[in-house]
Amino acid sequence: MSEPNNTQPRYLEPTQTAGRDFVMRQLKGNVVMLNLLRFREMADYSANPELAPETPISGAAAFQKYIEHTLPYLRESGGDLTFLGKGGAFLIGPEAERWDMVMLVRQHSTESFLAFAAHEAYLGGIGHRTAALEDSRLLPMVEMT
Repeated sequence: MSEPNNTQPRYLEPTQTAGRDFVMRQLKGNVVMLNLLRFREMADYSANPELAPETPISGAAAFQKYIEHTLPYLRESGGDLTFLGKGGAFLIGPEAERWDMVMLVRQHSTESFLAFAAHEAYLGGIGHRTAALEDSRLLPMVEMT
């Protein structure tokens, strides 16, 4: 884990355009979200100091707090965490690019994902994710028929 290269853009939240395009795709059926996650060496709670633990923690530890906070709301919405694994360097891909964790999240539909993502109690703990991540990617996928 390393701190971000300040010359490279970071992707932590969807843009308004990306969100609109996601909805406009009108995906049918289960949606699986491929998450590629790169953690900060040390979590940065400056944007959400009310969530900060008493002593500094790693980005990976902050993301674990995010998962623990999120799972009940994800499952309540009909979704689930289907895969969580340690990442690393690509076998095929840019040599300098690496991801610390890979996560697959399944949701029954685009609508249930959007309802989950807007859930007020879920949003109350999203600061753990913000504190944890140096960079991320999120790719919505549907099964080919």
